[in-house]
Amino acid sequence: MVKPLDPQVPQARFSFHGGIHPPENKSSTRDRPIKNLPLMAHYILPLHMHIGAPARAVVQVGQRVQKGQVLAQATDFISASIHAPTSGVIAAITEHAIAHPGGLSAMAISLAADGEDSSIEPMPQWPDFTDKTATELRGRLREAGIVGLGGAVFPTAAKLATGSIAPVHTLILNGAECEPYITCDDRLMRENPDDILRGAAIVLHMMGAHRCLIGIEDNKPEAIAALTAASHADARFETIAVPTRYPAGGEKQLIKVLTNIEVPRGRRATEFGLLCLNVATVAAIYRAVVHGEPMIDRIVTVTGAGIVQPENFRVPLGTKISDVIAAAGGYTAGTDRLIMGGPMMGFALHQDDVPIVKATNCLLALRPQDRPLEPAPPNLGRRARSIESQYRPRTV
Repeated sequence: MVKPLDPQVPQARFSFHGGIHPPENKSSTRDRPIKNLPLMAHYILPLHMHIGAPARAVVQVGQRVQKGQVLAQATDFISASIHAPTSGVIAAITEHAIAHPGGLSAMAISLAADGEDSSIEPMPQWPDFTDKTATELRGRLREAGIVGLGGAVFPTAAKLATGSIAPVHTLILNGAECEPYITCDDRLMRENPDDILRGAAIVLHMMGAHRCLIGIEDNKPEAIAALTAASHADARFETIAVPTRYPAGGEKQLIKVLTNIEVPRGRRATEFGLLCLNVATVAAIYRAVVHGEPMIDRIVTVTGAGIVQPENFRVPLGTKISDVIAAAGGYTAGTDRLIMGGPMMGFALHQDDVPIVKATNCLLALRPQDRPLEPAPPNLGRRARSIESQYRPRTV
């Protein structure tokens, strides 16, 4: 049951052209707290789970590694390092099937977990981050493998090196989560608002910005209330309710709704003094800077009528999707399609023996009656699989 929105919450005063309001289908997971997924026996870490150049493996087969250890190093300005999600032994460095609309394989590191979950010495903790320069902080984000968790998976250190002649004055936090079914950001905002605000404060310091606008769709009143309460003593922050209309979570659409600034095609928001980041991204920034933690997990919504018990899980990167589905009770009878992402921007998977990556915000399992009429996909085996996608694909 969605609670009514507090009438005192600031409402967005602007709008964007067009948009639709598809069925939200968030009720099965919006009130499911985030659970930590148990340790698994094997993990698959693709070297290319971000925009830009693939990372380069810096470990060897047979090498013992610890949780948080660098397994693959960023190779270019736009690249991201990859870290061990748990301790164990490197079993292989070879091609493996990945989550991809074309069913492709890619180079990946296979980690056999030892069950000990022992951690490497963390990076130095910087609770007093204001003593650090923007260059030092970007270096930390690069070292920690931080990328955008809203779907684009663009390396965050590169994004914050704007190189713009216009100084950034406003940080925009994207908590819209307009895609149907997905509730991972909603749960994060409700459960860990302080992590989000502390991460945002780090970015404000890095960019020399003086205010932060937090845009959240008005179908998430608890998230709005949580961030409003957590930020009430800091005048730099303002939480604004955005009308629930897809694609309000698109960067340019959200900027228009919050500021009435229209960023033209081919131009960047930073040219207008604006920087937009997803709420989960800034929470990861906080963990990397203050606690010295690399990006080794993410929150994933597991949902749809094809799932026995829909959940929101914090999942170690590299976990096989089949293991995540099993943790949610498995598939319901008749399930024949598994989508990574939501129904608007996700893509159908060929198989579920592929890993969770930094871009995986949702696993959506559907039966034929749960989606529009379309040609039936081939039967590809005992697990729910499909090679056709009715949605616009995104390359991982």
